[in-house]
Amino acid sequence: MGIDRLPTYLGTPRSPYPLAIFRIAFGLLMFCSQIRFLAKGWVADLYIDPPFHFPYRGFEWVQVLPASWMYALVICCALCALLIALGLIYRLATISFFLSFTYLELIDKTWYLNHYYFISLVGFLMIFIPAHRAWSLDNLIRGRKVPLAVPQWSLWILQFQLGIVYVFAGIAKLKYDWLIKGEPMKTWLSARTDFPLIGTYFDSDWMAYLFSWGGTLYDLFIVFFLLNRRTRPWAYVAVWGFHVMTWLLFPIGMFPWIMIAATLVFFDENDWQKIFPRIGDHFETKPQPASILRLAIISLAIYMLIQVSLPLRHFILPGDVLWNEKGLRFAWHVMVMEKNGMVTYYMHDPESGKKWTETPNRYLIPAQTRQMAFQPDMIQQFGEFLEKEWEKKGYPDIQVEIENRVCVNKECKTMRWNLADSFP
Repeated sequence: MGIDRLPTYLGTPRSPYPLAIFRIAFGLLMFCSQIRFLAKGWVADLYIDPPFHFPYRGFEWVQVLPASWMYALVICCALCALLIALGLIYRLATISFFLSFTYLELIDKTWYLNHYYFISLVGFLMIFIPAHRAWSLDNLIRGRKVPLAVPQWSLWILQFQLGIVYVFAGIAKLKYDWLIKGEPMKTWLSARTDFPLIGTYFDSDWMAYLFSWGGTLYDLFIVFFLLNRRTRPWAYVAVWGFHVMTWLLFPIGMFPWIMIAATLVFFDENDWQKIFPRIGDHFETKPQPASILRLAIISLAIYMLIQVSLPLRHFILPGDVLWNEKGLRFAWHVMVMEKNGMVTYYMHDPESGKKWTETPNRYLIPAQTRQMAFQPDMIQQFGEFLEKEWEKKGYPDIQVEIENRVCVNKECKTMRWNLADSFP
């Protein structure tokens, strides 16, 4: 397809039912996710109770709200997800879901997960995508009996976003440790020899390489098999097999189910008609104004450029991304390393000559301490916090030296640097 035909292609009217199915699956899954968050007590454990949080640079203004407001925010997020599934006040629900969910994720980078970032992106896209044109209460209230078609771009951008996740997750695995040394898969599998049926083989090197290479090939190529009509059903079986296996083996929460649900966006009206024969061509086509289509294409181009650029930025940044983590977040480095560390802060007051050490567990909950101990920007942030705390206590010239022992895939280093300096 030539570039001159792209506007026509992206504006092509399509059946609204595949997008409606995606909307329902996404909304229900997000509703269950937020209810699970409340039921497990994570609102208090992760946000209200910790006395210190690690904000993202530039988003320091995103702060923990009073306890009642934090619970209200999560409940609002859950209700908005349910409204999205129902297709009720859809636009307001998508905007509110995106803002509430993203606000929660920006409070503390300790809890960053790739699939949380993915949810925020999908929530943002759904603000503009007309996923409520079929099987929605909005249509029922308005008395619309025949749903409107949706433009091709609304399906295509979701497929693109999911493709970005998979392909860049595969690219991130093209590393010596992952492919040649079989790490961290050797470490992870050797801890799961109790796994039914095949667990006895998890101590074998060949099994680690099978998982490592298999995971890489899956991430790199699964999208292309999903795009092909002939291979799509078998590819979706592979999606289920891959993600259920990772869910059984590793503590990765809702991620597998989110990816299984999101992958539904690759199925078109012909696929769904085999399951729901009555949907057929039961929709109305309404041409999209040329001005709206031009705006959509420009917006899509900008969005795509950002999504392709962010995962590539670590290639132009100095140092090894697995050690310094510059450009690691928002780049779909999904389960590519086993990393842990220990950090100690050495405080020195030049005026009095007093020296002492600070350990993070005085100020942080255990999960924050574990995550901070191997993430350089968080180590730096906490050092800045300690510096300000002791300045308030009457030590205006306090000096902070950081000692960090960190291990990546069984290779360990000990580094020591001053707070005023950058990570070595």
